[in-house]
Amino acid sequence: MLRCAITDRSVFPGDESQKRSALVETVARWAADDIDLIQLREKDLAPDDLVEFARAVRAAIPAESGSRLLINSSLRAALLSKAHGVHLPAHSPILPDDVRRRYASERLGEPVVTVSCHNLAEVQIARRNRANAILFAPVFGKTVAGLEVVPAAGLDALHAACLAAAPLPVYALGGVNRANASACEKAGAAGIAGIRLFLGS
Repeated sequence: MLRCAITDRSVFPGDESQKRSALVETVARWAADDIDLIQLREKDLAPDDLVEFARAVRAAIPAESGSRLLINSSLRAALLSKAHGVHLPAHSPILPDDVRRRYASERLGEPVVTVSCHNLAEVQIARRNRANAILFAPVFGKTVAGLEVVPAAGLDALHAACLAAAPLPVYALGGVNRANASACEKAGAAGIAGIRLFLGS
C-alpha cells in the first residue's frame, strides 16, 4: 500500500528551532523507510522562510531513497528547493501541466503532482487535469480537540472516488489509522495519508 506522510511541525515539543529540527529528523526517518510521498505542509511560514525550510527538508532525503518530497501549494518553494513535486488544493489556479512546464523549464525532471479532492466533481477535474495522484478526504472525518469539525465522507464515498479517479491512485486521508487502513484498501484506495499516521513508524 502506498503511503503519504504529511508534515506538521506543531506536533513536536520545544521552541521553533527544536520543532524544525525534529521535523527534519522525522523526514529523514521516513525517507529511510521509503515512504512514497512526503508532503511539506507548513502553511504558516512566510514564502522565503518556506523556501529555506523546504531546502533543509529536501536535504534530509538521500538520492537513493524512493521517497518523493512534495511542497504544499507553493510551486515557487518546490522549484527553489528542488523538491520532487507539488501538492495542489482542489481549486488551485495552478494546474498539473503548469507545474510540469515550470519543472521542464528549470530542467528539474518530471514532477509528481497530487491534488486534494473532497467529492466526485473534484476527482473528475483532477483526473482531467492529469494529476499524478489524488488525496481524498476526509474519509473518517476531521476532528480538532476531540470535536468533529468536518463530517466523514465515508468508505462508500472513497470507493466511488477511486472508481472515478481510475487509473489515478487515490490516497485515503482524514482519520485514517492502522486499524482502519485495510478498510480503505478494500474500498479501492491505493494508499493512505496522514499527519500523525506515520509518526510512530
